Amino acid sequence: MEPGRTWFTNENCSVARTLEVIGERWTLLVLREAFLGVRRFEELHRNTGAARNILAARLRKLVERGILERRPYEEHPPRFEYRLTGRGLDLYPILVSLVRWGDKYVADPSGPPIVLEHKACGHDILPQLVCSECGGEIAARDVIAKPGPGALRKPA
Repeated sequence: MEPGRTWFTNENCSVARTLEVIGERWTLLVLREAFLGVRRFEELHRNTGAARNILAARLRKLVERGILERRPYEEHPPRFEYRLTGRGLDLYPILVSLVRWGDKYVADPSGPPIVLEHKACGHDILPQLVCSECGGEIAARDVIAKPGPGALRKPA
């Protein structure tokens, strides 16, 4: 970062705010399972390995934040499933980016545990970040961060 920047603080940071919502191991594993189609508590418990109380707390938080929706699937006894909302579905690029990084740097030598296939064309894909304007691939050194409309400016 450039010395002297005053428009950015930890209190006004989209990364910090997002981490407050999803930046915890069990939360990310619940989201992984949700994107894989797992909806029920017992399956989430089995697949994540989270303690029941921790899993219940994470599910409650994700429902409160509008990322998951709790829907009944059985009346007697009452049982619920958890489904991604639109807000939850918008987290997909984050999870896919974590998968891509993990496959590149910490995967088993035999290869990645899952491969993503594009439904429309049937090909295996390697997701990438692209510019919304020109379609070019974007890497960390291809962008410049500059103050946006919500930036806090400190008085001189």
